[in-house]
Amino acid sequence: MASIRILGTGGTIASRSTAGGGLVASERVEELIKTLSRRHTVSVRDIMVSGSYRLQFSDLRTIAQAARNALLDSTVDGVVITHGTDTMEETAFLLDLVHASPKPVVFTGSVRPADSVAPDGPLNLEEAVEAAASPDLRGAGVLVSFAGVIRSARGLRSTSTQAANPFAGGTEVAHFTGDTLHVTARPLRPAPLAMPNEDFDTTRVEIIDCSPGAGTDLFSYAVRAGSNAVVLAGTGLGNAGPGFAEAVQDAVRAGCFVVLSSRVPEGPVVPTYGDGGGIDLVRAGAIPSGDLKPPQARILAALLTSQPATPEQILHALTAAPGGAAAGSASAADTV
Repeated sequence: MASIRILGTGGTIASRSTAGGGLVASERVEELIKTLSRRHTVSVRDIMVSGSYRLQFSDLRTIAQAARNALLDSTVDGVVITHGTDTMEETAFLLDLVHASPKPVVFTGSVRPADSVAPDGPLNLEEAVEAAASPDLRGAGVLVSFAGVIRSARGLRSTSTQAANPFAGGTEVAHFTGDTLHVTARPLRPAPLAMPNEDFDTTRVEIIDCSPGAGTDLFSYAVRAGSNAVVLAGTGLGNAGPGFAEAVQDAVRAGCFVVLSSRVPEGPVVPTYGDGGGIDLVRAGAIPSGDLKPPQARILAALLTSQPATPEQILHALTAAPGGAAAGSASAADTV
């Protein structure tokens, strides 16, 4: 039997229908645990009760700090965080970037609300607790457990608005067959980064679309408005249309970091094309995001530019070999 701390943040798993129409997060985590089998000892704390679409960077920092505090408790063997699916890939990734403890942190939630005729939250929570309690998942970092499948936070992305498991990407670390957990992989992870500080709350990082016909006006406006960084959601291997290479050069000269990602769901950014494509964007100062898609590239850029970081440190953090030192790496006292 393990001791698991469950931290509640809201989301669909905590939502009920309102008289005025629409779902609203209202259930506290004490209510959510009533269906648990109690195979393990659980303690609970509500961090917030909110739809994840409402979260700000300050909220993500609050969640990261609460997880860190729970992990520092010597009586806690693992942590489960209930969270909305809308932005779970961002919050889970932030925690994974700064996670140093061998204790598992497992995110979960639901697609159907608490007052649904067939809610999926209870089983998802049961499985997340079992995953957080598993000694075989120690050292695996921050994980997301949904509909019997457990994935690494890095590389995770939302791929469906209504499927029982709305996530793909990352590494499938384990899955359930009935009540039995089968661990199938262990993610190799780079060294942790420092915890977000108060400057993270007000860091501005915008995502700019580079689809056909997209101009550079919004990109240039984001730079003029004081963005600390801009993530380009490029096409293909990481490309953008006419004018973007010049706009990137101007942005970098103005002190704004530019990260080049791709809108393609699978595969890394591999600068290959000239004539304003990825080769020219990188030559102008854009930093390729490796395997990170725009939402998670944005989180990493926000964390590092708020500390602050150099372009070389950001590139290193995006491409650091698992198990190696990463930019801004910190002692365990500064990490989750």
